[in-house]
Amino acid sequence: MSDQANHTIDSITLDTLKKQSYQLAESLILSAKLKTEEILIVGCSTSEVLGHKIGSYSSVDAGKAILEGIYSCCLSHQIYLAAQCCEHLNRAIIIEETASKKYQYEPVNVIPQPKAGGSFATAAYHAFSSPVALETIQAHAGMDIGDTLIGMNLKKIAVPLRLPQNTLGEAHVVFARTRPKFIGGSRAIYNDTLL
Repeated sequence: MSDQANHTIDSITLDTLKKQSYQLAESLILSAKLKTEEILIVGCSTSEVLGHKIGSYSSVDAGKAILEGIYSCCLSHQIYLAAQCCEHLNRAIIIEETASKKYQYEPVNVIPQPKAGGSFATAAYHAFSSPVALETIQAHAGMDIGDTLIGMNLKKIAVPLRLPQNTLGEAHVVFARTRPKFIGGSRAIYNDTLL
C-alpha cells in the first residue's frame, strides 16, 4: 500500500486503542442495557482517531486494534457487532451472517477496503467468522467514533447517552441507545424498564 492506508501510530499505541475501545463498548453496552443478541452499530474514522480529517489518513493497524477491543467486548456480552462502512460504500453494514438471518436482513455484495469502506469495517469483515454486507439495519445502540453519522442505522427512537469517556485518540465519540415509541398522550402510563 503506497498511499495512506497503513500509517504508523506514534502518539497513541495500538494496545491503548484496543483497551480504550473495549472500555467504550463496555460502558455503552451496560448503559444502554443491551440484551443478548441485540445489535450494536459502530462507525469509526481511524483518520479522526489519529487526529486527521475524516477519510484522509486511514490506518489499517488502528482499525484492527479498535475492532479487536470492541468486538471482544461484544462477544463477552453476546451482542452482535455491526460495522458501518464509510460513505464510499453508502454506509453499508458488515455483520455476522447469523445476525443477518436472525433479523431477516437481505445481504448485498460488497467487500470493504481501507479506502472504500474504511479500515474499521475492513477489519470487521476479516475478523467475523461469516461476514455479510447489508445496505441498512436498525441497530439497538450505536457508537460513532469520529463523527461518521450512524443515525440512519439505528432504530426509530434514538436517545443520546452522555458517558464519561467521549473520545478515542483524537476522535469525538457519540453514543446512542434506542427505545420503543411512546404512544397514548398525557394519560398513558409507560413501562419504566423500556425507557
